Amino acid sequence: MDIDVESFIRDGFVRVPEAFPRDVADAGRALLWEASGCSPDDPSTWTQPVVRLYDQGQPPFREAAQSARLREAYDALVGENRWVPRKTVGGSYAVRFPVEDAPGDEGWHIESSFPGPDPNDYTTYRVNLNSRGRALLVLFLFSDVGDDDAPTRVRVGSHLDVPPLLEHAGDDGLAFMEIAKRADAASEYREVAFATGRAGDVYLCHPFLVHAAQRHQGRTVKFMAQPGLEPAVPLSVDGPSPVERAIKLGLANRPV
Repeated sequence: MDIDVESFIRDGFVRVPEAFPRDVADAGRALLWEASGCSPDDPSTWTQPVVRLYDQGQPPFREAAQSARLREAYDALVGENRWVPRKTVGGSYAVRFPVEDAPGDEGWHIESSFPGPDPNDYTTYRVNLNSRGRALLVLFLFSDVGDDDAPTRVRVGSHLDVPPLLEHAGDDGLAFMEIAKRADAASEYREVAFATGRAGDVYLCHPFLVHAAQRHQGRTVKFMAQPGLEPAVPLSVDGPSPVERAIKLGLANRPV
């Protein structure tokens, strides 16, 4: 499978169409409907803008995570034997419903990747220049996602704006809220793209890509998982992978 590596380095993300079979996505979505406590046939049960769920390692989620197409893509972007295989998709699943209420999570941010002082407080999780603990952000689409179905918003090329913000923060890096605020301000001039696609598609995103959720304005409930891919070896600014090359490029293009 061909991955446009240069596009990933430039834009900060690539879409892998049909990364896992559609019938696997359908089976996983059925399990998530059941776990949500809502009915696909009764919109009166759709009372919240977003529900977050976690899989229990059922077969559809294992099959999606272990897709041969994804393994090839991870090798292309992170390097062979440089990422930790996932037994199941894992991470959190955001199920977004077409309701009037705002979801309350629409802020621009990057994902934090390692614990701060309180491992139980996600807002204290941190990010450093070498992206400790995260080689990629992976967006699994378990439903068709059109322009009105709350597709994740991404700022194209924004991953290049983040390295200068972390350059002098050392190994401890910056806490989630602090880097989110700085990354939002640094990338606000960037063009916005939308992570649309069909069930079974996967977006592979640079860990520094600035992105945001949005309110659902369509009719089709959106099911998406958003785990991180863990590096098997520490990443480095001088490393060979496209993920690392992008970090170095961001430093080289830092504002004067």
